[in-house]
Amino acid sequence: MARKKEECPECEEAPIWLTTYGDMVTLLLTFFVMLFSIGKDIPKEIQLVLSAFSNSLGFFEGGQTLEKGRLEEMGLNLETLPSQTAGRSLAKAKAQARTIFKPEIQAKKVRVEENERGIIISLIGSDYFEPGSAQLTPAIEEVLKKTSYLLKDLNRYVRIEGHAGSKEIEIESPYPQERKYMNSWDLGAARAIQVATFLQSLGVDPVLMQVLSYGSYRPLQYEGDLGTPESEAHNRRIDIVILPYKEPIKNKFENKNITPPSIENLIPD
Repeated sequence: MARKKEECPECEEAPIWLTTYGDMVTLLLTFFVMLFSIGKDIPKEIQLVLSAFSNSLGFFEGGQTLEKGRLEEMGLNLETLPSQTAGRSLAKAKAQARTIFKPEIQAKKVRVEENERGIIISLIGSDYFEPGSAQLTPAIEEVLKKTSYLLKDLNRYVRIEGHAGSKEIEIESPYPQERKYMNSWDLGAARAIQVATFLQSLGVDPVLMQVLSYGSYRPLQYEGDLGTPESEAHNRRIDIVILPYKEPIKNKFENKNITPPSIENLIPD
């Protein structure tokens, strides 16, 4: 016969909340063990997930998170990603760019994208640059005029990135006065400098601009086929990156008899 369990008058039943608390402690321990096992080698996918919660809640409209992309450009990391205020400003810039460049976007001559680097306006028209040349054509000058109004209205730091096709260095420029370029970096840099100089002539503050070249090493895969004439044409491109930094001048038109630039006349019907 089983012995009856003796009752302990001094023993009290554990409170209900203690069970939940114990579960929470166990989960926290599991979480920190996982972090310790990963160490410093955090995969990029985890960085992208964490970056969505790092001072950037509401960075994108509709609750979207960051798109995949490299975080190394300009020293961007999880701590330097945009705040919610900067995110709203970039969302406005993206909407303005898509409105201004609507005809070019429909013609697949301009692409407007957004990732952790900022707003990227890619000028990918095949008639923007001649093969092997950094000279601006009338087609790209018309697009840059629209770009200048947008940049002056936004008053943000921008980076102008020059690109070149992988086979362009073998092609002689159609302009006799143009020099021979050493490599694709040289050609891409010349294109970026030409664009920055032209934008400066249109009134964009050179303090806001920086230029660099990726040469042929950051290609756009046109229809998934590199090396084709179409792919080469699309990689004769310029990327204008509106950086997710605090605007350099609070109001450059304050207390000055200067009329801020307007982009209303650029919005197509």
